[in-house]
Amino acid sequence: MNGITLVTGATGFVGSAIVRALLARGERVRVLARPGSDRSNLTGLSVEIAEGALEDQASLARAVAGCARLYHAAADYRLWVPDEAAMLRANVEGTRALMQAAQAAGLERIVYTSSVATLGHVEYGAADENTPSGLAEMIGPYKKSKFLAEAVVRRMADESGLPVVIVNPSTPIGPGDIKPTPTGRTIVEAANGRMPAYLDTGLNLVHVADVAEGHLLAMERGRIGQRYILGGDNLPLSEILGRIALLTGRKPPTVRLPRLPLFPLAVGAELWARFGGGEPFLTVDGLRMARWRMYFSSAKAEAELGYRHRPADQALADAVEWFRAQGRVAR
Repeated sequence: MNGITLVTGATGFVGSAIVRALLARGERVRVLARPGSDRSNLTGLSVEIAEGALEDQASLARAVAGCARLYHAAADYRLWVPDEAAMLRANVEGTRALMQAAQAAGLERIVYTSSVATLGHVEYGAADENTPSGLAEMIGPYKKSKFLAEAVVRRMADESGLPVVIVNPSTPIGPGDIKPTPTGRTIVEAANGRMPAYLDTGLNLVHVADVAEGHLLAMERGRIGQRYILGGDNLPLSEILGRIALLTGRKPPTVRLPRLPLFPLAVGAELWARFGGGEPFLTVDGLRMARWRMYFSSAKAEAELGYRHRPADQALADAVEWFRAQGRVAR
């Protein structure tokens, strides 16, 4: 493709995977990065760096200048935060400001990275793009912020012709999870034998490289204003932990924990984090979300975009091996 492609969130997990996929296709890539940010995910990659932040509108105007396309993958992704307002500013108002800057600069096409967090749940089977949801159903500040941000993007597509396609990744895993994400933390704990028990819940796991490829397909083939789930395999948490145990030669967990007795522990963990720093491994919102098996269907992306995903076993193996290489998982 001609022109420059801007990627936000490129120092992070999904964003850096998008950058690698774009470079493999020979595209010219500019990335928006905060001053002083950890740029290890960009090491060795031939990209132009525009310093700035979603909260800095002037930096956004500079970043989009001269670009033809935009992948907006930047977001504050945490299941617990001490300051909900800061997350809303970054994820909602930052998205609004960036979309306005992109529209003013006349960008040809935009892909916005939303999340399956914005979708509703079904008691049996898998949710899709049409499963109804509302703000009142969004558990925690992250889900609320992504729901509101996606609403901003869809409204701009409908009312002002913003040339944007929305993608809703499920639960990406794999190389490059430097923080790591909440799911990455679970993989690390399980791979190190520190998760002897599990909750009766489930996730849709997808390799981060497949999510990145889905973004590129959405840019090429997606319909303006539409959203597409980029997911993988639906698996119970017990099976996910069992597969990680097989990969690491450990004993799989056999004890299923009830949710309700864990809530006081989660409250205590959050209080410790609030006053002692860090991020709690167990949270009230996480327990509330665990009530549902978060299963999703990528049928629409498969039919309209040609999207495909590799098996969850390969995604888990790549994630465990990457964490081993980083020294987070014992060999």
